[in-house]
Amino acid sequence: MTDLGGFKDHVAHVDLSEGDVTYQGIDDEDAKKYIGGRGLGVKYVFDAGPDVDPLGPDNRLVFMNGPLTGSQAVMSGRIAICTKSPLTGTVTDSHHGGWSGARLKWSGFDGLVFDGQADDPVYAVVEDGEVELRDASHIWGKGVHETREILEEEVDGSYGKNLSHMAIGPAGENEVRYSCVVNEDDRVSGRGGTGCVMGNKGLKAVVVKSGTKMPKPADSDTFGEGAREAMQVIQESDVTAPNEGALSMYGTNVLMNITEEMDAHPTKNGQYTSSFAMNEAEGTDIEAERISGENVRENILVDEPTCHSCPVACKKEVEVDYKHKGQDMNVQMESYEYESAWALGTNSANDDRDAIAVMIDRCNDMGIDTIDMGNIFAMAMEMTEKGKLDDLDDGIDWGDEEHMIDLIEEVGHRDGELADLLAEGVESIAESQDAHDCRLDVKGQTIAAYDPRAMKGMGIGYATSNRGACHLRGYTPAAEVLGIPEKVDPYEWEGKGELCATFQDLHAISDSFDICKFNAFAEGIEEYIKQYNGMTGRDLTEEELMTAGERVYNLERYFNNLAGFDGSDDSLPGRFVEGDEEAIPGQRGSEGELCELAEMKDEYYSHRGWEDGVVTDDTLERLDIDIGPGTGVSGSGGQAPADD
Repeated sequence: MTDLGGFKDHVAHVDLSEGDVTYQGIDDEDAKKYIGGRGLGVKYVFDAGPDVDPLGPDNRLVFMNGPLTGSQAVMSGRIAICTKSPLTGTVTDSHHGGWSGARLKWSGFDGLVFDGQADDPVYAVVEDGEVELRDASHIWGKGVHETREILEEEVDGSYGKNLSHMAIGPAGENEVRYSCVVNEDDRVSGRGGTGCVMGNKGLKAVVVKSGTKMPKPADSDTFGEGAREAMQVIQESDVTAPNEGALSMYGTNVLMNITEEMDAHPTKNGQYTSSFAMNEAEGTDIEAERISGENVRENILVDEPTCHSCPVACKKEVEVDYKHKGQDMNVQMESYEYESAWALGTNSANDDRDAIAVMIDRCNDMGIDTIDMGNIFAMAMEMTEKGKLDDLDDGIDWGDEEHMIDLIEEVGHRDGELADLLAEGVESIAESQDAHDCRLDVKGQTIAAYDPRAMKGMGIGYATSNRGACHLRGYTPAAEVLGIPEKVDPYEWEGKGELCATFQDLHAISDSFDICKFNAFAEGIEEYIKQYNGMTGRDLTEEELMTAGERVYNLERYFNNLAGFDGSDDSLPGRFVEGDEEAIPGQRGSEGELCELAEMKDEYYSHRGWEDGVVTDDTLERLDIDIGPGTGVSGSGGQAPADD
């Protein structure tokens, strides 16, 4: 048990195979070593075993909030969902904002741990410190939007007042490898296939009903001082200032025009570094500006809702009227994000703003990760061009938005040979169709909207991310693009290994608190330490808190090592890498640039104290990670053990 402030010391352990629910406290040492949220969630998943089948009853699915979740700390409305990924085989954590994380805390819980598999579909109702499993047969097969409406009536609550829900759509039920968990309608734990695991367990939704019962800090003076300082730097930041900063005005999609102008915007499945470059080379007329945050704000923005305790309000709710195959479609949704717009847009040679809104909404209803879906479309389009999908419905042509809209639903239902193939993810597609030259992924998870040829920090970040290619494990564009905490040359590779590791550790802290990563555009370890110490009653130094973040990152890597991963898996798509036979150098402003991955990996591993991507026993001992058998690798250059 733990008596740290910010914790309810109450976790529900749900055995879906038996239909039983038991309640336990949190081990005090674990709470101190792994902080909360992501860190504790990964620890629970580790305890189930790194060698479990991601789609077997022994894989564990954990919903976990942190000591700051649901508090008066700025941007403290997030929740982590942790499991072993069916997409990558790594440990994964995926977060979403909104209100469900806060309400889980207010309902009396730090987390929910699901084991086993239900014989028949169920959903969980969380209220007043208890969890009840209910029959979900009548909502199995329904989209997220309709599920939301039915559950609001059945649980007798009101969204926006006292009710939140986290649900899967048909994609999760049909075990689409990159299916996701959707909070209410549009906030998504998108990456890693968390929805696939949830569907495999027969768990349709988690509904949380609660009043507002914010946790009380153990040291209110220290917490209050930290919270005020955090709010001040957020209000003063050019990025986060409410109603003025770039993120507040345009949402994440403010980056569309910025990366395009930098020629750091992967286009047409990463064959080009911007749509400018593609148009010059091919005579096309695709413009990233047409789907930018500025364009969205000027033309289709209807509201700017926000998450718990967030003054930034980066969510941009849009409404479009779109005619699809002669049918009028009206879509209103709040997630026209940069990554989604890029993946379903310019990377797929598409700049139809309104069609992309329809696609995002359909992905949300199906419960499909928009980043993987868009990347897989782009991969399939290149494969079609090369004649690799001639036997599967003739594939899909570049920028064919009508086919994309239909195919999203087909993938969610695995309806047809092409849809069934695409539902398996890029690694399976590449293996079965001899299309490794068309895949843009690391460890089976596809890249985000930053080109590693023009942002070298993102190259080492993608390669060493513990959950597969990801921009959110170590967001080096903060320094390379926005100059936070200081500006660094995006084309320079030296120093990026250490920079990336620092960002990775810092983000492991915020994900474990669990607060929004966007606070890192303004806040730093100085603001973090006061809020954490004030809430929990601890007296950590800044260095000790950074070590806790390093511990979380190394725990994840240790899990992956025991699951069979090492430095050979810390790779990048060949078209980005210096010296690779498939390399395609950058164009225009990034002309000739390629990613010096080998040099950055050496620098990164040296800083981490790893041997060829494997956590050494010396590092495990230094960080006091005393679970599992150890990797068997010392700091003297020993080799990783064979898979076991």
